[in-house]
Amino acid sequence: MASVSAWIVTFRLRTLPLSLSTIILGACLAAFHHSFRWNVFTWAILTTLFLQILSNLANDYGDAVNGVDNPERTGPKRSLQAGLINLRQMRRAVAIFIILSFVSGIFLIIEGTRGLRLSYSVIFLVLGIAAIISALKYTIGKNPYGYAGLGDIFVFIFFGIIGVTGSYFLFTHKLTLPELLPAVSMGCFSTGVLNLNNLRDRQNDKAFGKHTLVVKLGVRKAKYYHAILLAAGMMAAIIYSMQSNASGWQWIYLFSFAGIIRSIIVVFRNEDPARLDPELKKLALYTLLFAVLFGVGLIAC
Repeated sequence: MASVSAWIVTFRLRTLPLSLSTIILGACLAAFHHSFRWNVFTWAILTTLFLQILSNLANDYGDAVNGVDNPERTGPKRSLQAGLINLRQMRRAVAIFIILSFVSGIFLIIEGTRGLRLSYSVIFLVLGIAAIISALKYTIGKNPYGYAGLGDIFVFIFFGIIGVTGSYFLFTHKLTLPELLPAVSMGCFSTGVLNLNNLRDRQNDKAFGKHTLVVKLGVRKAKYYHAILLAAGMMAAIIYSMQSNASGWQWIYLFSFAGIIRSIIVVFRNEDPARLDPELKKLALYTLLFAVLFGVGLIAC
């Protein structure tokens, strides 16, 4: 049996704040429109946590099978790589979190679409199954999309557009165009975290055939891409605030931009990939801070 500490490392707890940010932001947008519901929030949080852990487990499994996790890899040593967990145990854990994600998602759909036509439940069921498949196919299978440089697109969609607007709809049973702007912000910031991860691992990824967007673009262009992502995320939030009827309190989220801008500066100055590892956690936490401050600013109006 693998130790509890080995599983905690494998769950990658530092990635969880980023996934929670999307639900927090969607919930706060709903609260701003007087449509917040605790039952929906609880199931949305649980489903997101299960999906994130599933994604982390599947990523470790796929990278281990494909040889990307090896002694030359930069960043924290993973449990499979260190021999603390074996492939059979990891497959079992992946199966458990597929079930947990699916069951939790079903309860979320039941609560979130109560009173709506059955077609809405079917749509969200399809989205939920797509989220599970996406978590698995990032590094697992014959043609994992993470190895083809498509991970950024999926992160932007699921951690941004679907994560924010989907949860917002489950609270409010409606969706208008303005909510897409903070969803774009979350998508850009989340993709920025992935880009940081890929900048850190670029040498090992290239050597073992993991053709992330960083590997395809090259380091210089990937740094500009990082700046564009974070700048676009900040701009989308500012545009939302400018066209909303909220009070001046809404602009409190601008404090989080100091950390996001810092990430751009750090990336441009960086020459040692290993030094980017602590920056992943920092950008994830600044993204969470953005979501919380953005939401508090709306609710305080």
